[in-house]
Amino acid sequence: MKNAMKIQYLIALLICFGIQRAQAQCDPDKQMSGCVSKLAAGYTFLKSYKINGEKEIEYSYVFTKDTNYLLNLCNKNGESQNMVVTLYDANRNKIASNLIGDKYLPAIGYRCGATGIYYFTISFQNNFEPCGVSVLGFKR
Repeated sequence: MKNAMKIQYLIALLICFGIQRAQAQCDPDKQMSGCVSKLAAGYTFLKSYKINGEKEIEYSYVFTKDTNYLLNLCNKNGESQNMVVTLYDANRNKIASNLIGDKYLPAIGYRCGATGIYYFTISFQNNFEPCGVSVLGFKR
């Protein structure tokens, strides 16, 4: 009886350890420098947005008129596959997306025509693990 309880306890510990280990595999900080280095020439890093477990998440940023913005995407494999970013203006009108048909572009660019708050959502498609980073850069 005692041996059976010890075995059950050991199995429970191994299961818990396995679950914690699986959850710890997402580390957006590891993708950060690679994603920043993918900013196009002339763009200056502004901000990064980490995604760790959220299937869809929304962020906002104040864009300035006559400034070019670039949003890069990097999933846990350093690619943009199965990651969708959609940019919206202050009135929540869709401006741009990196998903064109069934192709995932690695970034979206936008030339701001009016200073204001802009929103963007990042989501993961096709049951892809929600893990990655988005990097925002600008150039005038």
